[in-house]
Amino acid sequence: MTWENVSDGYLGTASVGALAVSPTDPGIIYAGMGEACIRNDVSPGDGVYRSRDGGDTWDHTGLADTRHIGEVLVDPLDPERVYVAALGHAFGANPERGIYRTLDGGDTWDRVLHTSTKAGAIDITMDAGSRDMLYAAVWEARRTFWDMSSGGPDSGIWRSTDGGDSWTEITRNEGLPRSAIIGRVGLAASGARPGRLWALIESPEAPGLYRSDDFGRAWSLVSAKRELRNRPFYFTHVKADPLREDRVYVMNSHMWRSDDGGVSFERIATQHDDNHDLWIDPGDNLRMISANDGGANVSFDAGASWSTVNNQLTAQIYRLDTDNRAPFFYVYGTQQDNSTIAVPSGTTDGAITMVDCRETGTGESGSVAVHPGDHNTVVAGGIGSSPGRGAALQHYDHRSRQIRLINIWPESHDGVAPSDLKYRFHFTFPVLFSSHDPGVLYAAGNVVFMSSDLGDSWEVISPDLTRNDPEKQQLSGGPIKKETSGAEDYCTITALSESPLEPELLWAGSDDGLVHLSRDRGATWEDVTPPDLPEWTFVKSIEPSRHRRGTAYLAATRYMLDDFRPFLLRTDDHGRTWVSIVGEGDEAIAAEDFVRVVRSDPIVDGLLYAGTETGLYVSVDDGSTWLRWSTIPTTPVYDLKVHGSDLVVATHGRGFWIADDLTPLRRVAQDPSLSGDFLFTPKKTWRVLPHLTSAWVTAEGKDYWTALGKAATFVAQADETGQVERRYLDAGSTGPTGAAIHYYLSDATASDPGVVITLDFLYGDKGVVRSIRSAPDYDPEGVAPRVPKDPGVCRLVWDLRHEGAMPLPGGPAGGEADRGPLVVPGEYEVRLTVQRPDGSTSVQTAPLVVVNDPRREVSQDDLERQLSALLSIRDKISEAHGALARLREARRRIEQRAGTGNMASRRAQAVLDELASVEKELIVLPGPLSDTFGRGEKALIQGLTTVISVIASADAKPTRQASSVVSIYFEQIDAQLARLRQVLDVDFEGLPHRAGG
Repeated sequence: MTWENVSDGYLGTASVGALAVSPTDPGIIYAGMGEACIRNDVSPGDGVYRSRDGGDTWDHTGLADTRHIGEVLVDPLDPERVYVAALGHAFGANPERGIYRTLDGGDTWDRVLHTSTKAGAIDITMDAGSRDMLYAAVWEARRTFWDMSSGGPDSGIWRSTDGGDSWTEITRNEGLPRSAIIGRVGLAASGARPGRLWALIESPEAPGLYRSDDFGRAWSLVSAKRELRNRPFYFTHVKADPLREDRVYVMNSHMWRSDDGGVSFERIATQHDDNHDLWIDPGDNLRMISANDGGANVSFDAGASWSTVNNQLTAQIYRLDTDNRAPFFYVYGTQQDNSTIAVPSGTTDGAITMVDCRETGTGESGSVAVHPGDHNTVVAGGIGSSPGRGAALQHYDHRSRQIRLINIWPESHDGVAPSDLKYRFHFTFPVLFSSHDPGVLYAAGNVVFMSSDLGDSWEVISPDLTRNDPEKQQLSGGPIKKETSGAEDYCTITALSESPLEPELLWAGSDDGLVHLSRDRGATWEDVTPPDLPEWTFVKSIEPSRHRRGTAYLAATRYMLDDFRPFLLRTDDHGRTWVSIVGEGDEAIAAEDFVRVVRSDPIVDGLLYAGTETGLYVSVDDGSTWLRWSTIPTTPVYDLKVHGSDLVVATHGRGFWIADDLTPLRRVAQDPSLSGDFLFTPKKTWRVLPHLTSAWVTAEGKDYWTALGKAATFVAQADETGQVERRYLDAGSTGPTGAAIHYYLSDATASDPGVVITLDFLYGDKGVVRSIRSAPDYDPEGVAPRVPKDPGVCRLVWDLRHEGAMPLPGGPAGGEADRGPLVVPGEYEVRLTVQRPDGSTSVQTAPLVVVNDPRREVSQDDLERQLSALLSIRDKISEAHGALARLREARRRIEQRAGTGNMASRRAQAVLDELASVEKELIVLPGPLSDTFGRGEKALIQGLTTVISVIASADAKPTRQASSVVSIYFEQIDAQLARLRQVLDVDFEGLPHRAGG
């Protein structure tokens, strides 16, 4: 089973809180935006979207300010009648809360249940016996940076008997908690028995699972099992079986099922813990989909077995780092509810699967840092998922794969108020190695720590650099239950960085709005908080300039204070003064697109990258103006890093992304006035051999086999250049394999049908090794590969190969000979030629450096010998193909003049028989027995072709035996070519005409 995104380009926010498909028209889908399990990394939404074509396209239908939607319910008989349970703002009061109803498919909405500006609807369910009998749960909750409050006087359960026109509160009906406040409530009406309803209730008085069999009039507590109500603000999900009246499921850390009406439960193992939703096929209760913090898994046997969660590209990454391996570096990230992970930037077969990745720690939440001089050494935080609890810090060794806990202060945080801890650490507390002295490791809690022995010991090098407000350091939670996961610890340092230009200079920013600077590696600190930065603002990142001393960039946010404005600032004088750099008007970061991270380009001064709640922005003028990076999907961007000429992006929900070549952007940033046709200088290109079996992989359509012993689901199709592109559905994708050549074409050049664009690749005195042209307008698909001819920036990826052998008109295909051999490493030249209809041409050139795979030790001489052998094979096959083309033309002329079989003269037939004999020796013709293992005949060209893969299998000179076999094939082919020349010396015009003609 595979999953594929269907919403990119339509949804304005990334977080989907509820999804519903019409039971009567499955092409109609409603998506309620903004998750309602409001943990510390919750993302807001922007209302309701509707698709009428099975998800191919989407329309926004309103309710934008509801922010977080807990449930969408579609009428079982009328797809235009829909109910939305809207929680509203998670971080403050707002009126757009409650139950909304539409009778026209979302074109208009009416709020039919509203209790207060502090409480919103979290669940809604419909009775099996009547479409007008509805039950809704209302939840009073609020989250801040330092607290998660669940429950209050406005929480409760409501019932409507008229389809939502009117509502009656039933919170205190017989059997339910009588006086205590109520927190979150999960509701489920039985699909098999009218009047039966379950309610999972958070309350200080008799919490647990309740059941009513009379439409909510009277209730009984059927289970107080603690495991059903862990972390109620985060879970509290109950789902009724549609066909069995006594079967009910509860989704919590684990998944639970009861077959006796909720009295007793058994655990149902799922692919991942933290279960949040369950869909059960209303016509087949064995078929279900479970949604958890690992993804979605499908069962066809009521949960006895499940499909994998490792086929969805939905990882949530907090912080990232990269190592210095080549040609494929590894990207490291701490991922929500999973391990710290290392993912290669590429593989030789193109697909990046879990087989290629490494778990480099168990921590889900903290920062991650790779030792600058030793990629085997990784340090990562792990408040969320580490033994030892507290502010866990892990040292992972790639060689042994052991994880050593080097916690700065291994004090348990469980049940402890932050004010009572010796040190306070944020959920994603900073960790970094010094770029000036890689033996120094920094980390931060409410103070800054330094270690010179990889965590064996730690030294405090700062005072408390926070506001240290004790009122914001109490146990999170209430008024019903405390939340002590460590995610709400406040008054902590959340941004720590070291100047790349000034070795002693450190920057620190806190989650409560302070910024400090040290010029002496922590001996003294200066408060340089921007005066216009509001109190309690969360400082997300501080990025010192790599070009100017004293310059730094600051990203901050106040979204958990219900303030979604973006905050980006720059200082050019070590923090004495600050200016806002969010831009203005149409060239600004969007008004409520709050910023999580800012990074500066290490090569070009003033080139900036900003990650926001909905995507990625770039500025080429030091923050004066910003442009959205359109190829990144709508998704929260949590971290960024420039690695060489690549930009690595950590998203919350769409995994890692890499912008694989920043060189054109850097060139434009250096000279924004560029105009006319222009060739960009390409980046250094790695010469990497493809996987040995790469030529066997499907080149068109959907398939699963990427290399021998490795599978990933992909769809192969030709890109705009005519080259095969694989779009992976359940795996990462390697970047361009070869040299990415970027060039800019003016509108006039691109729109002129008579203009021909040519890219030539030259190597020293050997001249052109490959030439690729644009397709003519009368044949826009052209011959592959072809040079794109579009206005603006175009890209062609040269696969670093020489031309393949000359194809044989009419076939068969040439197999390995169709693609030429790889070029050798060296200094090449790219030449862009624009030829116009009037005969005028313009030529631009740029250097291209090709570097061999550093993992393979091989001499340049050996690679030259390999290339020479492969080119000689290519040329021999081209020679043979040319001779075969002449043979076929001669046969056509003879048959046209003299006929065949009984119609031909003996002399003509003798010539035709000789031609057929030569052709059969040289090549196997397509036929019913011509498959690889069934043809029972040999042919010289195919035989020679098979030696190509032997010689090209690795970076090495040809083996002696391979060279010997090539020589034998050459001799045998030459003999047949000589034989053919003798036959072709016949005077065809002298042959008699067809008998009787």
